Amino acid sequence: MKRQTLVGFGDADSFYASAEAVRRPWMGGLPIGVLGNQGACVIARNYPMKKYGVKVGEPIWEAKVKCPDGVYVKRDFRWYETLSRRMLAEIQLFSPTVEYYSIDEFFWRGEATCDKNAAERIRDHIQQVVRVPMTVAFARTRTLAKLFADTAKPFGAVVITEPEQERELLAKTSVTEIAGIARRKAARLEPHGIRTCLDLADANGLLVRQLLTVTGHDLWLELNGVQATPIRPTRSPHKMIARGGSLAGRVRDPFTLYGWLVRNLERLIEELHYHQVRPKALSIYVNYHDDDSAGRTVHLNVPSDRFDELLEAAKLGLSGTWRSGKTATHMHVVASGLTRRGGWQRSLFDTIDDERAETLARVKREINERLGRWKVRSGATLFANAWYDDPANEHEVCDIRGKFCF
Repeated sequence: MKRQTLVGFGDADSFYASAEAVRRPWMGGLPIGVLGNQGACVIARNYPMKKYGVKVGEPIWEAKVKCPDGVYVKRDFRWYETLSRRMLAEIQLFSPTVEYYSIDEFFWRGEATCDKNAAERIRDHIQQVVRVPMTVAFARTRTLAKLFADTAKPFGAVVITEPEQERELLAKTSVTEIAGIARRKAARLEPHGIRTCLDLADANGLLVRQLLTVTGHDLWLELNGVQATPIRPTRSPHKMIARGGSLAGRVRDPFTLYGWLVRNLERLIEELHYHQVRPKALSIYVNYHDDDSAGRTVHLNVPSDRFDELLEAAKLGLSGTWRSGKTATHMHVVASGLTRRGGWQRSLFDTIDDERAETLARVKREINERLGRWKVRSGATLFANAWYDDPANEHEVCDIRGKFCF
């Protein structure tokens, strides 16, 4: 009987910090903290800095108290993408079927005969060629491989295929360590005595499906050694596209919040143009520091990727999420109901003004493609000139295309 092929998984160790040490070798061995937004918070740190107790999301002034001798640098996703794609290319030398899962994580199809030596060869090859440390794991499924890699960090290499060894590790691992099961879903499992990954694996499959839907049932299958999710060499078409994130502080002024809406909408439209899709609906979500989060969805009369039409829908969405006197911290703009070229149909009541708006949108796009992002942008974003002048904000992690998630 033919043995089941294994799933390989590679996860770069402290990737952002490791990437900084690649281009600045003198940082090797030093505690490194990578800063996001306007340099206010630590978004990543390496193992030497972790020993000082610095946490992700911690303000830099607090991190410096804990680790005064650390090296703190601004993030640079263009550089991280360069190394990320280099790792992808090198892993493809070992397998013809590789999934670009995130900026620093990769799944691939391994042979049934893969052993620890095979894992060590891939790990050492990435270290030698790309100079980024990586932990590599082989297991019977992708879910198991990802979980077992976490137990081997940093710079580990493991192959775990024996059920007894699997169960031993699953018993020590909380269900929240599974990608896709956070606190809310864990709370659904708790009343049924499901707290560890082994509890979930041993649970009744029908119960798991009732509690966590089909996606959770697939995770249950994977924990039991059944490959329910294939390795995907190419990303499937988007069902929705979103842009947004932190508002670089706390925003109470409605005009500033509107400016962030416009910025996120322009970023979203850029992505719609790239993928050649138009949404049927636009959703606005705003998180507040001192109030519940809010969201509103606006359905479009016809699918559109034009700034003026989407802005009108976005304004309606924002009006439904605005909390006067409250402090906003995050915003997301989500395009859904995507239609692709061939399914577009304009309204029967298009006017000359619509043609002019189409021409204006095209000229704006062509100028930015030729001269650089945001050379032409809405005046509503003038409040954030310093943000646009900072090269670190020109390229975000979500701008790295082809991967399945962050």
